[in-house]
Amino acid sequence: MKTAQPTKTNAARLLDSLGVRYELRTYEVDPEDLTAISVARKIGLPPEQVFKTLLAHTNTGEHVFAVIPGNAELDLKKLAFAASAKKAELESLKDVEPLTGYIRGGVTVMGARKPFAAYTDETIELFDQISVSAGQRGLQFLLAPTDYLRATNAVIANLTKSPA
Repeated sequence: MKTAQPTKTNAARLLDSLGVRYELRTYEVDPEDLTAISVARKIGLPPEQVFKTLLAHTNTGEHVFAVIPGNAELDLKKLAFAASAKKAELESLKDVEPLTGYIRGGVTVMGARKPFAAYTDETIELFDQISVSAGQRGLQFLLAPTDYLRATNAVIANLTKSPA
C-alpha cells in the first residue's frame, strides 16, 4: 500500500530551487494544541531545536518574522531593537494568513506571500539540524541552520526572554 506524499508547499519549492537539502517530517495535527512543544514531541526532537515562526509589526509599520525556539518566549523589545525600531507587537492571528498566506501552525518565512524581513534567535547556531514549519500544519522541515539562514536571509539576534 502506498502512503500519500505530502503536497509540495511553496516553501519546499523555494528550498528545491536553492538546492537546499532537507527532510520532510509529517505529524498528526491536533487543532487544540498547535504549540511547538507538541510538534517537537510528535517529530522526536527537543523543543529548543524546533523553531516557531511568529509575525510581528513594528512602530514603523514594518512587518517582521521572528523565529525562535519552541520552548522560548519572544522578547518584543529585543525584536524591536534587532529591527531598528522603538517597538514591536505580535500581529493579530486574524491578520497572519492574509499577510503571509499561511495559517497558524503552518507559518514559515520561506515562500510567504510577502518577503518580510526575518530575525532568528541566536540559538539556531547551536544545532547541526533544526526543524521549522514547511508551510502547512502537520509538515515540518529538518535542515541545517546554515541552509535555513541562506534561504531566508534571516538576521541572527538575541530574541528570547531570559528564563525567570
